[in-house]
Parts: sequence; C-alpha cells; structure tokens
Amino acid sequence: MTSPAVMVKQLRKTYRVPEREAGLAAAFRSLISRKMKDVRAVDEIGFEIGQGEMVGFLGPNGAGKTTTLKMLAGLLYPTSGEAAVLGHKPSRRERPFLSQITLVMGQRNQLVWDIPAVDSYELNRAIYRIPRDVYRKTLDELVDLLDLGSLIQKPVRNLSLGERMKCEIAGALLHRPRVLFLDEPTIGLDVTMQRRIRTFIGEYNRRYDATVLLTSHYMADVEALCQRVIVIHHGKLLFDGDLSALVERFSPYKTITVETEQDQADFSSYGEVVSREDGHVTLHVPKADTAAVTGRLLSNLPIADIKVEDPPIEGVIEQVFAQPNAVQA
Repeated sequence: MTSPAVMVKQLRKTYRVPEREAGLAAAFRSLISRKMKDVRAVDEIGFEIGQGEMVGFLGPNGAGKTTTLKMLAGLLYPTSGEAAVLGHKPSRRERPFLSQITLVMGQRNQLVWDIPAVDSYELNRAIYRIPRDVYRKTLDELVDLLDLGSLIQKPVRNLSLGERMKCEIAGALLHRPRVLFLDEPTIGLDVTMQRRIRTFIGEYNRRYDATVLLTSHYMADVEALCQRVIVIHHGKLLFDGDLSALVERFSPYKTITVETEQDQADFSSYGEVVSREDGHVTLHVPKADTAAVTGRLLSNLPIADIKVEDPPIEGVIEQVFAQPNAVQA
C-alpha cells in the first residue's frame, strides 16, 4: 500500500497569550502579575492526503488553516500530535524534505522587491542546488505555462498584483516540489487572473503528479480543482470528504428557477420564494420534494423554462460553519 503524501494525526497547536482588561490601571497590574490564557489554534485534527491528490482546505478566518499549513511546511512546531510529509517530520526541516515541498502564501512576498524576478530565481537555483540545465528547462516550462514572457526581466516593484503573483508561483516551483501548500494563491486577483492561476495549478498537478493542499475564500478555486475538501472551524475538523457529499449533507434544499408569463401567480405553495424579477421566480424546495414540485409547476402553470440546481457552494459552507457539532464524514 502506498504511503500518503501528507499524514496528520491528532495535531494540535496551542498559543499562550496574555490577556487583560482595557485601561491604564489594568496595564500597570499586568506589569506585576500577568494573566495568561491558552488559545488552541489547531485542536487535534487528523487526515491523510494521497500522492497526486488535490484537496481544498476550507474554514473562516481564524479557523486554523494557515497555522496547519505552517506546521506541515515546518515553519511552526506543533504542541502535540503527529505530522508527516513524504515520510519526513516537517519540524526537523531536513534538506530532503525542504527540497520536495513549497508553501505559497498570497499575502507574502518571497521575491526581492527591487530586482527582476529572474535574479531571485537564480538565488533559488543556488539555494536548492538545481543543476543549470534542469533549472533552464523548468523555468522555460513555467514561463510558458504562466505566460510570463518578459515579466521576469522587470523589477518586482513594477509588476501588477496579478503579474507579481504569477512570478511568485513560478519562483516557488523552480525546484519541482512534489507537495504544494497553497494559502490563498489567488487573493486580490481579478477573475481572469484567478482562472489563469487555477488552470496552471491543475496543469502542474497533472504534469508532475503533485499533491496540492489549497486554502481559498474563492469557492471557484476549490470547485475547479478539488474533488475532496477538508473543513475546519475553531481549530476542529468538521468535514472531510467529497465536495459533492458536502453539498448533499449540509444543504437541505435545491433551487428551482422558473420562467413564466404569470410571474404574479402565487408560488408560495410550491416552496420558499427567494426572488421574483422580470418573469423569473426562484424557489427553495426541500430536496426530497424537488421532483414532485417540478411536476406540479409544469402541470399547473405555463412554464417557458425551468432549471433545478444545487445551492451555491458558498451557502453550503455557511451551513457547515453554522453547525458546530458537525462530525467528520
């Protein structure tokens, strides 16, 4: 049996932080006797990810996603539990481990601001000891896949956000890592650039059989790239399974949109009326009743068109966060 690329078992990260009331008197008291409390950023989560798998890692701000990625990349030492990436213990930060992983954070820069990106790439080549012929071939592939063209010859400070993000990703992949930890790689980018980055990540996964753990607040990223999602909230694991299973489990309704000339008709008996505009009426209907309601609509009203859909994934994720007692799939 093939070992998982990423293994996490009862992983926990606890921070000990000071706390005090507001005001000058409280500030003076804290100098003499400081009150501390423990904050669990990650609370005994566990999962495995196979080689070549792309997994969405979801949760609201403060859920523990970035903390988990930093532990898996070896930047933070876990308080307790186990983590292994490609058979290595991340916190040891051994060269064989570091040469096979990368961490891309959409809000952090790795390229030197005042010099062309290609000069930073040369530094990475030296750090990772990449043979020059391999480096040249990989760089040419990345330039082609990301459509970098002459961008890498410009000082990083002169690039737009989208151009800089593409150059950042290329720099993080020069050593052809087998495991990619991607923390909001498309944050702040326009729709066109988001799509281009997603296409590139998917192609890199197919070309190199790379394992990808992706966090993103843009559900389009997750839907386009990941069949499986892991959801955490307040540091705890809420769900681990197929994206389709997440929708099935946490969304109790389907959306029916009808186009009719009788848009003033009473639709309340068919389901919850969400909106009505220009002859289009949108209903929320319990999943079990969808077929029956659709049949009644077609029989009782002059329907020009009808569409039945699952709710947007954003709404499903909100349902998950609203159920703190949700358990792993």
